[in-house]
Amino acid sequence: MRRNYTVYAVDFDGTLCESVYPGIGAPNIVLISHLIKRREQGNKIILNTCREGRRLQEAVDWCADFGLGFDAINENLPELIEFWGHDCRKIAADVYIDDKAVNKPKYHVPYRSDLFAKT
Repeated sequence: MRRNYTVYAVDFDGTLCESVYPGIGAPNIVLISHLIKRREQGNKIILNTCREGRRLQEAVDWCADFGLGFDAINENLPELIEFWGHDCRKIAADVYIDDKAVNKPKYHVPYRSDLFAKT
């Protein structure tokens, strides 16, 4: 499957806003603006959060109040689901934005064999 857009998976608590679950903290305006701009350029945004039910709807509505919409919420993009024939459990994205993300050389993440080859 060839595509001409980037898929961003973004967390909510501690990422799009300060983490004060079950409430909603102060907005991360820089990130919200960045994602709005990327979506206007034709890229896709997936909200990837542990929130569910009423709390999830509150988060989606809160984002909409700032002008941020999503192409999928806690699932893969419809075109990927169609391509694969199912919705796998892991969200497929090119960019993951999450306050819990690990990106440290100590753990060899992201891993590239040419960078971490044993000599």
